[in-house]
Amino acid sequence: MKISSNPPAHDMPYNNDQDDIVDISTILNIIWRRKYFICLISLVFILIGGYYAYRVAVPKYRSTTVVILDTKVSAFTDIQSVVGSITGDSEEVNTEVEILRSRRLIGKVVDRLDLISDPEFNGALRPVGYVDQTKIWVKDMLGMDTSGPQHPEDIRQKIVRDRVIRSLLENVTIRNVSSSLVFQITVETQNALKSANIADTIADLYILDQLTVKFEETEKATAWLTERVAQLQLELEAAEGAASDFSSSIDLVSVEVLRAQEVQLKELRERISETDAQVTSDNDRIATALSADTDPATLATLFNDAQLLTLQPRVENDAEAKTQFDARVTFLTANLQEATLRRSSQLTALRASEAKLTEQLGSQSEDLIELQQLRREAEAVRLLYEYFLGRLKEISAQQGTQQADSRVLSPAVIPNAPASPNKPILLIMSAFLGGLIGIGLVLMHESRQNVFRSARELEQKFGLSVLGQIPMAPSRNRSRILQYMTTNTTSALAEGYRDLRTSITMSNLDAPPQVLLNTSSVPGEGKTTNSVGIAHYMTNGNQKVLLMEGDIRRRTLDSYFPDMSKQHGVVSVMNGDADLDDVLHFDPQSNVWVLPGGESNKMNAADVFASEDFKDLLVALRERFDVIVIDCPPVLAVPDARILSKLVDMTLFTIKWDGTSEYQVEESLRVFHTSGQRISGFILGQIDMRRLQSYGKYGQYSAYTNYSGEYYSN
Repeated sequence: MKISSNPPAHDMPYNNDQDDIVDISTILNIIWRRKYFICLISLVFILIGGYYAYRVAVPKYRSTTVVILDTKVSAFTDIQSVVGSITGDSEEVNTEVEILRSRRLIGKVVDRLDLISDPEFNGALRPVGYVDQTKIWVKDMLGMDTSGPQHPEDIRQKIVRDRVIRSLLENVTIRNVSSSLVFQITVETQNALKSANIADTIADLYILDQLTVKFEETEKATAWLTERVAQLQLELEAAEGAASDFSSSIDLVSVEVLRAQEVQLKELRERISETDAQVTSDNDRIATALSADTDPATLATLFNDAQLLTLQPRVENDAEAKTQFDARVTFLTANLQEATLRRSSQLTALRASEAKLTEQLGSQSEDLIELQQLRREAEAVRLLYEYFLGRLKEISAQQGTQQADSRVLSPAVIPNAPASPNKPILLIMSAFLGGLIGIGLVLMHESRQNVFRSARELEQKFGLSVLGQIPMAPSRNRSRILQYMTTNTTSALAEGYRDLRTSITMSNLDAPPQVLLNTSSVPGEGKTTNSVGIAHYMTNGNQKVLLMEGDIRRRTLDSYFPDMSKQHGVVSVMNGDADLDDVLHFDPQSNVWVLPGGESNKMNAADVFASEDFKDLLVALRERFDVIVIDCPPVLAVPDARILSKLVDMTLFTIKWDGTSEYQVEESLRVFHTSGQRISGFILGQIDMRRLQSYGKYGQYSAYTNYSGEYYSN
């Protein structure tokens, strides 16, 4: 029965959902594994931070002056409408903070303390540093102008002053204490006394500026009020003169006289109305009396005369009575006409009086209204004049008594020690930053390592079984490795090869593989050591085992078997220079027969293995040995492995633990696949037992966990 093989890597589905899960324990294990590297990076940063703190950084001293806004300051007189004070609103507090930060105020500080002559703030007075010298040198080499623009002396001085102001502002911090009217003026310079002096000067000039502003505003208010009072005085004099002149030009009347005339006019109008009504009534009676159609009874009733009332019943029957009645009517009518004429004349006179009184009343009312208006205007001007005159007196009394809205709550204290650099904090931050960078480098390096640290990961990636997991040999000396295998039969290395032997044997119980080929991706992956170990532990079943050197270019078996002939081997047999029995070497220590490669200067290795003579040799070796292990060169180096894999029963592929990259394995499997060959299984070798435990989740998938130490004797 042929040995079944798994499909190639690129034909196998690979589920890497677990790769997206962040394992905190794995990250912590990675950090712990590289703790010395991280500590080294932290130490480097501590040294850099210490050098900066103790040798490079310039000590700076910090001093603070505390100022409070005194909103309860009161003047001797109330002139808030002219020169107001601070009320403590948040807008005004923020405004005061900006005033403290203003270039105008800081400029006054620069001028008072002559900071233009201080090299700390005036960079032009400092020696040219190496960086600036380098810049000047580079510009000179490039032919660039290093002198800069030329300005007149006054402009140059202004530019220098602006630079000093900007430099001082960078070292001044103004802070308003939360929910208060307190300001902290903090200055940081290279000199302790200078820091305190500048902080106090800022506070003093700030308070002085408040007084100056108030004094200037008072002067402006005084000048304006003086001018306004003089103007109002002239207006008052003009208004009172106008009222007096008008009063002299008219018949002075009073409101009481006008009211009496109005009553008189009302009564006159009532009399006119009554007289007019009487005249109208009399005219109607006269017309009725003179009418021929009026009967005696009506006339008697119209005049209501007793004689007529007596004669009226006899008028119709008595002619004398009628004559007397008519005479009496004529007499009464004449009297009524005479009375009516008198009333008409009286009515005309009354109306003339009414017209005259109305005209007189209207004229005097207009004069009175105009006079009152002139007097009101004069009074209004007088009130305004008196108000501004009072304000002027208040301002005059206030001059020289103004108080600032702020006062110094706590003057600056000369610091005893520099505030920066804070050397302990700087060293701690350097160590912390170094640790973070070290951890970042470790995690970045770890994320870029596409290597394999567990059999499970390898099987999931490529879909091929890991037949054995071999620990790292305790010695780098190859001759001692074989000695270690034979003497330490209960070691983890021995158990690893026994487990590999079991996997190889159990791969096909009906027809166990006889010819085994072991290869790898690149040199240095422990392939030859695994071939020697497989061959040695295959002899435990009393089998006759042959270890054939397939890497005839490098001939690495010589270092494992120093007593073996180095001149003759497979190549000599193929050339006919030696017999097979002459080149076979038996190693009593490992109980393994060894067929070396021999010198191959005249023959190409690929041609040797592809020849029919080699196939015949392999057939002959199958008849003489129970197991044949061929140590083949790396796949990515030469094509020998692809040629030999067609002639063997099982192809093993050695992968170095935490060393062989994923790309190398994929490329090797691709090469095998293009040649129509298959790999039977992997050997994960050179496992570092100590490092394995520090790789977190990889350690639990290994056959060599902590509890295995009870069974192994290393």
